[in-house]
Amino acid sequence: MRCHLKDRLKDGETLLGTWVTIGHTDVPDIMEALGFDWIVLDSEHAPLGPEALSSMIQAVDDTRVCPMVRVGAIDQYLVKSSLDMGAHGIVFPLVNSAEQARAAVSYTKYPPDGVRGVAPRKAADYGLSFEDYVKSANEMTVVVAQVETAEAVSRIDEILSTTGIDVAFVGPTDLTYSMGLLGDRSNTRVLEAMRSVVRACGRHDRVPGVLAATPGEARRDVELGFRFVGLGSDTRFMISGAREFIASVRGPGQV
Repeated sequence: MRCHLKDRLKDGETLLGTWVTIGHTDVPDIMEALGFDWIVLDSEHAPLGPEALSSMIQAVDDTRVCPMVRVGAIDQYLVKSSLDMGAHGIVFPLVNSAEQARAAVSYTKYPPDGVRGVAPRKAADYGLSFEDYVKSANEMTVVVAQVETAEAVSRIDEILSTTGIDVAFVGPTDLTYSMGLLGDRSNTRVLEAMRSVVRACGRHDRVPGVLAATPGEARRDVELGFRFVGLGSDTRFMISGAREFIASVRGPGQV
């Protein structure tokens, strides 16, 4: 594998990425040129099937930015196919227990560390780099467990005790709903939950991650100690950019 994301995380770098939800190869191709360290192709909430994912992963120059996939569930098939397509990591939604964390890790690893079947396609250059890939994949593949519920926060130590979890990634909006706060991302209870995840990552030598909706949130999250920070998404950038452009022409309040 050519991606050295895990090495950079171990070196203490703060790495910035973004979410891609529009199923066209132009989108990740554009995003990779902007300076992101990683890109997540979101097949949980966006209509990205295997054919679209395969083409979009291939559109990414993985020597510059690491392509990852958020799967729709902790599912062996979804993980296996995404990795075989060439994804350098998997983002698992709604990891609420150590049992789920262990299953997630096992699906990303070849035996004896896991249960991933051995038949990589694009990941091993269609067989041209088969031996090199299968020897390095277990170590280099990034495993991200999303912490999106109050239950996950309460069990964060047992989740992060799972060997093979690299990043604990807070989903702030889902977390607010789980806590009965309905989108109040700046609520003090949410911020304390986020801090508790950062502290747990320190105890277990994991990397804390989060998805920031605004530049202000991103700066705050870095100050809180998050080092794997998602900056918005393709659709959010499109909307905010268009609004700003229109407002600059029509004037404030005319959008």
